[in-house]
Amino acid sequence: MQELTVNDAVSSALAEEMRRDPRVLMFGEGVATTRPDLVAEFGSERVRNTPLAEAVIAGTPAGAAAMGLRPVIDLLYAPFLTLSMDAIINSAGKLRYLSGGQFAFPMVVLARTGAGWGVGAQHNHNLEAMFVHAPGLKVVMPSNAADFKGLLKSALRDDNPVMFFMDMTLGHTPGAVPAGEHVVPLGQAAVLRSGRDVTLVSYSKTVGHCLTAAQELAELGVDAEVIDLRTLKPLDEATLLRSVRKTGRLVVVHEAAAPCGVGAEIAALVSEQAFEALKSPVRRLTGPDAPAPSSWVLEQAGVPQPEAIVRTAAGLVLCDEVSA
Repeated sequence: MQELTVNDAVSSALAEEMRRDPRVLMFGEGVATTRPDLVAEFGSERVRNTPLAEAVIAGTPAGAAAMGLRPVIDLLYAPFLTLSMDAIINSAGKLRYLSGGQFAFPMVVLARTGAGWGVGAQHNHNLEAMFVHAPGLKVVMPSNAADFKGLLKSALRDDNPVMFFMDMTLGHTPGAVPAGEHVVPLGQAAVLRSGRDVTLVSYSKTVGHCLTAAQELAELGVDAEVIDLRTLKPLDEATLLRSVRKTGRLVVVHEAAAPCGVGAEIAALVSEQAFEALKSPVRRLTGPDAPAPSSWVLEQAGVPQPEAIVRTAAGLVLCDEVSA
């Protein structure tokens, strides 16, 4: 094991995959400036800065992927994705299907998201559900350094376009990362804590909030199971359903707003396929349906905190026990 920050884990994955496969190249807003180590090792042909033109940045790799290259692009902040959605959704996401499988589109899009840096609404917006809704795309949103490295390596090897969202506040968070080759398959959730009373499901930085809440719930006599989705599409339905059928209760936690969010999809999935196991209604804890504020304090108020998770989960379990 080695101790790496999330940012270092991402850099390690990029370097290893560029060494492994000469078709991997990277470009985007400032990537050659912020990653001089990659430029020094692989040259300016494979690591390039681009103009601040998101539609061009996203359109170029769609063509490069169709020609057999494996591009990864960095669009910095997630809201900038709105300027590049035609290339990502209407071209990269659909052309493999439209070609009858004759073309592959191995394209990875990096974008930073999440509260904690006070960068304001035009730089902070959790858009992951928009891309989950788009056919042909895969969507990844890790919570720890080991998964950032392992999932990015899998994304770079995948023959489909992959949206790779990185929470800004996790970038400098250290964690244990296996030394040597470390690949985490896309589409597999992780059960980070086993429990019998309630299932807490999350992704990205709110996974840490769920783990903190689970410790506090244990002091109240509530045994919580914590699941890190890791990949939002494809979704690991089997792990989710297995957990809910065991605990009978579900709380879904994410920073993005509630309407048509990932939590809504999970609630529908469980209601359709595990309704008979539910002992109480599914609960969602999400961010507000509002633009993100620039104030750090107000940002934090919009993110589901451990206290709210404890209150919600304990309410489900303890109320059921009282009524029984």
